[in-house]
Amino acid sequence: MAMKTRICDLFGIEVPVLLAGMGGASTPELAAAVSNAGGLGVLGAAGCGPKQLREWIQRTRALTDKPFGVDTLLPASVRRARDQQQAGEAPSPAEQVAPLQGFAQQFMDEFGLEAPDPESLKVTRDPDEPLPLSAEFFEAQMEVVIEEQVPVYVSGLGNPGPWMDRLKANGTKVGAVVGKVKHAVQVKSSGVDFIVAQGHDGGGHNSPIGTMALIPQVVDAVGDLPILGAGGIGDGRGVAAAFMLGAEGVWVGSAFLASDEAGIFDFQKQAIVDAEEDGTTISRAVTGKPARIIRSLWTDYWVREGKEPLTMPYQGMIASPVLAAANRAQRGDINPGFAGQGIGMVKAVRPAAEILREMVYSAEQALQRASNLHR
Repeated sequence: MAMKTRICDLFGIEVPVLLAGMGGASTPELAAAVSNAGGLGVLGAAGCGPKQLREWIQRTRALTDKPFGVDTLLPASVRRARDQQQAGEAPSPAEQVAPLQGFAQQFMDEFGLEAPDPESLKVTRDPDEPLPLSAEFFEAQMEVVIEEQVPVYVSGLGNPGPWMDRLKANGTKVGAVVGKVKHAVQVKSSGVDFIVAQGHDGGGHNSPIGTMALIPQVVDAVGDLPILGAGGIGDGRGVAAAFMLGAEGVWVGSAFLASDEAGIFDFQKQAIVDAEEDGTTISRAVTGKPARIIRSLWTDYWVREGKEPLTMPYQGMIASPVLAAANRAQRGDINPGFAGQGIGMVKAVRPAAEILREMVYSAEQALQRASNLHR
Protein backbone atom coordinates (compact mmCIF):
# COMPACT_ATOMS: atom_id res chain seq x y z
CA MET A 1 0.00 0.00 0.00
CA ALA A 2 2.26 2.78 -1.29
CA MET A 3 1.66 6.26 0.14
CA LYS A 4 1.01 8.56 -2.81
CA THR A 5 -0.96 11.77 -2.37
CA ARG A 6 -1.25 15.24 -3.89
CA ILE A 7 1.73 16.19 -1.76
CA CYS A 8 3.98 13.91 -3.83
CA ASP A 9 2.81 15.51 -7.07
CA LEU A 10 3.02 19.03 -5.66
CA PHE A 11 6.70 18.71 -4.73
CA GLY A 12 7.86 15.99 -7.10
CA ILE A 13 8.78 13.59 -4.27
CA GLU A 14 8.31 9.87 -3.69
CA VAL A 15 6.66 9.82 -0.25
CA PRO A 16 4.57 12.55 1.47
CA VAL A 17 6.93 13.06 4.40
CA LEU A 18 8.52 16.47 4.98
CA LEU A 19 11.35 17.23 7.35
CA ALA A 20 10.16 19.96 9.70
CA GLY A 21 12.25 23.12 9.41
CA MET A 22 13.76 22.96 12.88
CA GLY A 23 15.91 26.06 13.41
CA GLY A 24 19.59 25.13 13.44
CA ALA A 25 18.89 21.38 13.47
CA SER A 26 17.55 20.98 9.94
CA THR A 27 20.89 21.67 8.24
CA PRO A 28 21.81 21.21 4.57
CA GLU A 29 23.15 17.75 5.41
CA LEU A 30 19.90 16.66 7.08
CA ALA A 31 17.65 18.27 4.49
CA ALA A 32 19.59 16.69 1.63
CA ALA A 33 19.51 13.28 3.32
CA VAL A 34 15.72 13.39 3.63
CA SER A 35 15.29 14.60 0.04
CA ASN A 36 17.68 11.96 -1.30
CA ALA A 37 15.70 9.29 0.55
CA GLY A 38 12.45 10.29 -1.19
CA GLY A 39 10.90 12.83 1.16
CA LEU A 40 11.24 16.62 1.16
CA GLY A 41 14.07 18.05 3.23
CA VAL A 42 13.43 21.52 4.64
CA LEU A 43 16.14 23.82 5.97
CA GLY A 44 15.46 25.16 9.47
CA ALA A 45 16.76 28.64 8.73
CA ALA A 46 14.99 30.68 11.41
CA GLY A 47 18.27 31.79 12.99
CA CYS A 48 20.35 32.08 9.79
CA GLY A 49 21.54 35.53 8.83
CA PRO A 50 21.11 36.38 5.13
CA LYS A 51 24.67 35.39 4.25
CA GLN A 52 24.47 32.06 6.08
CA LEU A 53 21.06 31.33 4.60
CA ARG A 54 22.39 31.81 1.08
CA GLU A 55 25.32 29.50 1.88
CA TRP A 56 22.93 26.86 3.28
CA ILE A 57 20.75 26.95 0.18
CA GLN A 58 23.75 26.62 -2.12
CA ARG A 59 25.23 23.83 0.01
CA THR A 60 21.97 21.92 -0.12
CA ARG A 61 21.94 22.19 -3.90
CA ALA A 62 25.44 20.71 -3.92
CA LEU A 63 24.28 17.75 -1.80
CA THR A 64 21.10 16.83 -3.65
CA ASP A 65 19.49 17.25 -7.05
CA LYS A 66 16.09 16.64 -5.45
CA PRO A 67 13.55 19.30 -4.39
CA PHE A 68 14.01 20.87 -0.95
CA GLY A 69 12.56 23.71 1.07
CA VAL A 70 13.41 26.59 3.40
CA ASP A 71 11.58 27.43 6.64
CA THR A 72 11.87 30.83 8.34
CA LEU A 73 9.73 32.82 10.77
CA LEU A 74 7.47 35.76 9.91
CA PRO A 75 5.90 36.68 13.28
CA ALA A 76 3.62 39.68 12.95
CA SER A 77 4.19 40.51 16.63
CA VAL A 78 7.82 41.42 15.90
CA ARG A 79 6.84 43.81 13.12
CA ARG A 80 4.23 45.39 15.38
CA ALA A 81 6.80 45.85 18.15
CA ARG A 82 9.18 47.56 15.71
CA ASP A 83 6.46 49.93 14.54
CA GLN A 84 5.52 50.75 18.14
CA GLN A 85 9.13 51.53 19.04
CA GLN A 86 9.58 53.72 16.00
CA ALA A 87 6.44 55.58 17.00
CA GLY A 88 7.73 55.99 20.57
CA GLU A 89 4.96 53.79 21.95
CA ALA A 90 7.20 51.04 23.39
CA PRO A 91 10.53 50.88 25.28
CA SER A 92 13.75 50.56 23.29
CA PRO A 93 15.45 47.15 23.04
CA ALA A 94 18.11 48.18 25.57
CA GLU A 95 15.47 49.29 28.06
CA GLN A 96 13.69 45.95 27.79
CA VAL A 97 16.75 43.71 27.94
CA ALA A 98 18.89 45.39 30.62
CA PRO A 99 16.76 44.43 33.67
CA LEU A 100 16.99 40.71 32.88
CA GLN A 101 20.66 40.52 31.96
CA GLY A 102 21.51 40.38 35.67
CA PHE A 103 18.95 37.59 36.08
CA ALA A 104 20.71 35.55 33.39
CA GLN A 105 24.08 36.15 35.03
CA GLN A 106 22.60 35.07 38.37
CA PHE A 107 21.53 31.80 36.76
CA MET A 108 24.98 31.19 35.28
CA ASP A 109 26.64 31.88 38.61
CA GLU A 110 24.30 29.52 40.45
CA PHE A 111 24.81 26.64 38.02
CA GLY A 112 28.52 27.08 37.39
CA LEU A 113 28.49 28.42 33.83
CA GLU A 114 31.18 30.71 32.50
CA ALA A 115 29.69 33.57 30.50
CA PRO A 116 30.74 33.43 26.83
CA ASP A 117 32.73 36.14 25.09
CA PRO A 118 30.12 38.46 23.51
CA GLU A 119 31.99 38.27 20.20
CA SER A 120 31.47 34.51 20.08
CA LEU A 121 27.73 35.08 19.84
CA LYS A 122 28.14 36.88 16.52
CA VAL A 123 29.78 34.05 14.58
CA THR A 124 27.00 33.64 12.01
CA ARG A 125 26.21 37.34 11.62
CA ASP A 126 28.09 39.87 9.53
CA PRO A 127 28.49 43.34 11.11
CA ASP A 128 26.17 44.87 8.51
CA GLU A 129 23.43 42.27 8.96
CA PRO A 130 20.25 43.00 10.91
CA LEU A 131 19.78 42.04 14.53
CA PRO A 132 18.80 38.34 14.68
CA LEU A 133 15.05 37.72 14.95
CA SER A 134 14.25 41.38 14.32
CA ALA A 135 11.72 42.48 11.70
CA GLU A 136 14.56 43.60 9.45
CA PHE A 137 16.24 40.20 9.88
CA PHE A 138 13.14 38.31 8.73
CA GLU A 139 12.72 40.64 5.76
CA ALA A 140 16.36 40.17 4.71
CA GLN A 141 15.93 36.39 4.88
CA MET A 142 12.96 36.59 2.52
CA GLU A 143 15.00 38.52 0.00
CA VAL A 144 17.50 35.65 -0.06
CA VAL A 145 14.73 33.04 -0.41
CA ILE A 146 13.35 34.95 -3.39
CA GLU A 147 16.72 35.64 -5.01
CA GLU A 148 17.75 31.98 -4.70
CA GLN A 149 14.44 30.79 -6.16
CA VAL A 150 14.10 27.90 -3.72
CA PRO A 151 11.66 25.12 -4.73
CA VAL A 152 9.59 25.30 -1.52
CA TYR A 153 9.16 27.96 1.17
CA VAL A 154 7.39 27.46 4.50
CA SER A 155 6.66 30.13 7.10
CA GLY A 156 7.07 28.47 10.49
CA LEU A 157 5.28 31.42 12.09
CA GLY A 158 3.20 34.07 10.42
CA ASN A 159 1.68 34.73 7.02
CA PRO A 160 3.84 34.80 3.87
CA GLY A 161 1.21 36.86 2.05
CA PRO A 162 3.32 40.02 1.55
CA TRP A 163 5.90 38.00 -0.41
CA MET A 164 3.48 35.71 -2.24
CA ASP A 165 3.56 37.35 -5.67
CA ARG A 166 7.36 37.30 -5.85
CA LEU A 167 7.59 33.73 -4.55
CA LYS A 168 5.00 32.47 -7.03
CA ALA A 169 6.74 34.30 -9.89
CA ASN A 170 9.76 32.09 -9.16
CA GLY A 171 7.67 28.94 -9.20
CA THR A 172 8.19 28.44 -5.47
CA LYS A 173 5.59 26.30 -3.70
CA VAL A 174 4.52 28.15 -0.55
CA GLY A 175 3.15 26.80 2.71
CA ALA A 176 2.54 27.93 6.26
CA VAL A 177 2.49 26.25 9.66
CA VAL A 178 -0.68 27.01 11.62
CA GLY A 179 -2.04 26.11 15.03
CA LYS A 180 -5.64 27.30 14.70
CA VAL A 181 -8.39 27.02 12.12
CA LYS A 182 -8.67 30.80 11.79
CA HIS A 183 -4.97 31.02 10.92
CA ALA A 184 -5.43 28.30 8.29
CA VAL A 185 -8.23 30.33 6.72
CA GLN A 186 -6.07 33.46 6.78
CA VAL A 187 -3.06 31.90 5.06
CA LYS A 188 -5.29 30.16 2.53
CA SER A 189 -6.64 33.56 1.50
CA SER A 190 -3.04 34.65 0.86
CA GLY A 191 -2.67 31.99 -1.81
CA VAL A 192 -0.53 29.31 -0.15
CA ASP A 193 -0.19 25.94 -1.88
CA PHE A 194 -0.38 23.83 1.28
CA ILE A 195 -0.85 24.15 5.03
CA VAL A 196 0.86 22.41 7.95
CA ALA A 197 -1.53 21.86 10.88
CA GLN A 198 0.78 21.51 13.88
CA GLY A 199 -0.75 20.60 17.21
CA HIS A 200 0.25 21.12 20.82
CA ASP A 201 2.22 17.85 20.88
CA GLY A 202 4.87 19.28 18.54
CA GLY A 203 8.27 20.65 19.48
CA GLY A 204 9.14 24.32 19.20
CA HIS A 205 6.47 26.94 18.54
CA ASN A 206 3.17 25.13 18.34
CA SER A 207 -0.56 25.31 19.01
CA PRO A 208 -2.68 25.36 22.15
CA ILE A 209 -4.78 22.66 20.45
CA GLY A 210 -3.89 18.97 20.48
CA THR A 211 -2.76 17.37 17.21
CA MET A 212 -5.63 14.84 17.07
CA ALA A 213 -8.19 17.62 17.40
CA LEU A 214 -6.46 20.19 15.20
CA ILE A 215 -5.79 18.23 12.00
CA PRO A 216 -9.40 17.25 11.14
CA GLN A 217 -10.72 20.73 11.95
CA VAL A 218 -8.17 22.35 9.63
CA VAL A 219 -8.97 19.75 6.96
CA ASP A 220 -12.69 20.54 7.28
CA ALA A 221 -12.01 24.28 6.97
CA VAL A 222 -9.53 24.31 4.08
CA GLY A 223 -9.37 20.72 2.86
CA ASP A 224 -9.40 21.72 -0.81
CA LEU A 225 -5.73 22.52 -0.13
CA PRO A 226 -3.31 19.70 0.77
CA ILE A 227 -2.91 19.56 4.55
CA LEU A 228 0.15 18.19 6.34
CA GLY A 229 -0.27 16.86 9.86
CA ALA A 230 2.31 17.70 12.50
CA GLY A 231 2.92 17.50 16.22
CA GLY A 232 4.08 14.40 18.05
CA ILE A 233 4.27 12.27 14.89
CA GLY A 234 7.30 10.15 15.64
CA ASP A 235 6.82 6.90 13.72
CA GLY A 236 4.73 5.26 11.02
CA ARG A 237 1.73 4.82 13.28
CA GLY A 238 1.56 8.57 13.71
CA VAL A 239 1.86 9.05 9.96
CA ALA A 240 -1.03 6.62 9.40
CA ALA A 241 -3.10 8.40 12.06
CA ALA A 242 -2.55 11.75 10.32
CA PHE A 243 -3.87 10.23 7.08
CA MET A 244 -6.90 8.88 8.92
CA LEU A 245 -7.59 12.40 10.18
CA GLY A 246 -7.60 13.76 6.62
CA ALA A 247 -4.00 14.92 6.16
CA GLU A 248 -2.26 14.09 2.89
CA GLY A 249 1.24 14.17 4.30
CA VAL A 250 3.22 14.82 7.45
CA TRP A 251 5.71 17.38 8.77
CA VAL A 252 8.10 15.49 11.05
CA GLY A 253 10.70 17.05 13.32
CA SER A 254 11.72 15.41 16.58
CA ALA A 255 12.22 11.93 15.10
CA PHE A 256 14.95 13.42 12.89
CA LEU A 257 16.65 15.24 15.77
CA ALA A 258 18.17 11.90 16.73
CA SER A 259 19.79 11.48 13.31
CA ASP A 260 23.45 11.46 12.39
CA GLU A 261 22.93 14.50 10.17
CA ALA A 262 20.97 16.71 12.59
CA GLY A 263 22.75 19.95 13.41
CA ILE A 264 22.56 19.69 17.17
CA PHE A 265 25.15 18.64 19.73
CA ASP A 266 25.72 15.00 20.60
CA PHE A 267 24.64 15.67 24.18
CA GLN A 268 21.35 17.04 22.86
CA LYS A 269 20.82 13.96 20.69
CA GLN A 270 21.43 11.85 23.78
CA ALA A 271 18.87 13.92 25.67
CA ILE A 272 16.33 12.97 22.98
CA VAL A 273 17.18 9.28 23.31
CA ASP A 274 17.04 9.41 27.12
CA ALA A 275 13.80 11.41 27.34
CA GLU A 276 10.44 9.96 28.29
CA GLU A 277 7.01 10.98 27.08
CA ASP A 278 6.58 13.56 29.85
CA GLY A 279 10.02 15.11 29.43
CA THR A 280 8.95 18.30 27.65
CA THR A 281 7.33 21.52 28.78
CA ILE A 282 5.89 24.66 27.21
CA SER A 283 8.10 27.64 27.96
CA ARG A 284 8.83 31.17 26.74
CA ALA A 285 12.29 31.10 28.31
CA VAL A 286 14.19 30.67 25.02
CA THR A 287 12.47 32.65 22.26
CA GLY A 288 9.87 34.72 24.08
CA LYS A 289 7.03 32.81 22.41
CA PRO A 290 5.47 29.66 23.91
CA ALA A 291 7.46 26.69 22.63
CA ARG A 292 7.73 23.03 23.54
CA ILE A 293 11.21 22.27 24.82
CA ILE A 294 12.81 19.48 26.81
CA ARG A 295 12.45 20.52 30.42
CA SER A 296 15.69 21.91 31.86
CA LEU A 297 17.23 23.88 34.68
CA TRP A 298 16.78 27.01 32.56
CA THR A 299 13.05 26.51 31.97
CA ASP A 300 12.51 25.57 35.62
CA TYR A 301 14.45 28.62 36.84
CA TRP A 302 12.03 31.05 35.23
CA VAL A 303 9.11 29.31 36.94
CA ARG A 304 10.89 29.11 40.28
CA GLU A 305 11.87 32.77 40.26
CA GLY A 306 8.51 33.95 38.98
CA LYS A 307 10.03 35.98 36.15
CA GLU A 308 8.12 36.98 33.04
CA PRO A 309 10.11 36.37 29.83
CA LEU A 310 10.41 39.15 27.28
CA THR A 311 8.73 39.05 23.89
CA MET A 312 10.52 37.95 20.71
CA PRO A 313 13.22 38.93 19.78
CA TYR A 314 14.33 40.33 23.15
CA GLN A 315 14.07 37.11 25.14
CA GLY A 316 16.62 35.63 22.76
CA MET A 317 19.11 38.29 23.84
CA ILE A 318 18.72 37.06 27.41
CA ALA A 319 18.77 33.35 26.62
CA SER A 320 21.52 33.22 23.98
CA PRO A 321 24.51 33.80 26.30
CA VAL A 322 23.18 31.22 28.78
CA LEU A 323 22.56 28.58 26.13
CA ALA A 324 25.91 29.26 24.45
CA ALA A 325 27.65 28.77 27.81
CA ALA A 326 25.69 25.55 28.35
CA ASN A 327 26.67 24.27 24.92
CA ARG A 328 30.33 24.94 25.56
CA ALA A 329 30.11 23.05 28.85
CA GLN A 330 28.00 20.28 27.22
CA ARG A 331 25.28 20.79 29.80
CA GLY A 332 22.30 18.84 28.56
CA ASP A 333 20.55 19.64 31.84
CA ILE A 334 20.53 23.32 30.81
CA ASN A 335 20.13 23.26 27.02
CA PRO A 336 18.72 19.90 25.90
CA GLY A 337 16.86 21.62 23.06
CA PHE A 338 13.40 21.82 21.54
CA ALA A 339 11.45 18.60 21.00
CA GLY A 340 7.92 17.24 20.79
CA GLN A 341 6.09 14.73 22.94
CA GLY A 342 6.89 11.89 20.58
CA ILE A 343 10.51 11.71 21.74
CA GLY A 344 9.65 8.88 24.10
CA MET A 345 9.57 6.68 20.98
CA VAL A 346 13.13 7.57 19.94
CA LYS A 347 15.56 4.91 21.13
CA ALA A 348 18.77 5.53 19.17
CA VAL A 349 20.63 7.94 16.91
CA ARG A 350 20.46 6.70 13.30
CA PRO A 351 20.96 7.93 9.73
CA ALA A 352 18.09 10.11 8.50
CA ALA A 353 17.45 7.87 5.49
CA GLU A 354 16.97 4.89 7.78
CA ILE A 355 14.53 6.84 9.96
CA LEU A 356 12.51 7.86 6.90
CA ARG A 357 12.45 4.39 5.37
CA GLU A 358 11.29 2.76 8.60
CA MET A 359 8.64 5.45 9.10
CA VAL A 360 7.23 4.93 5.63
CA TYR A 361 7.29 1.13 5.89
CA SER A 362 5.56 1.07 9.28
CA ALA A 363 2.98 3.62 8.08
CA GLU A 364 2.13 1.41 5.13
CA GLN A 365 1.82 -1.57 7.47
CA ALA A 366 -0.45 0.40 9.83
CA LEU A 367 -2.67 1.49 6.95
CA GLN A 368 -2.87 -2.09 5.75
CA ARG A 369 -3.93 -3.27 9.21
CA ALA A 370 -6.60 -0.56 9.26
CA SER A 371 -7.94 -1.69 5.88
CA ASN A 372 -8.22 -5.26 7.21
CA LEU A 373 -10.74 -4.07 9.82
CA HIS A 374 -13.38 -3.94 7.07
CA ARG A 375 -13.10 -7.63 6.17
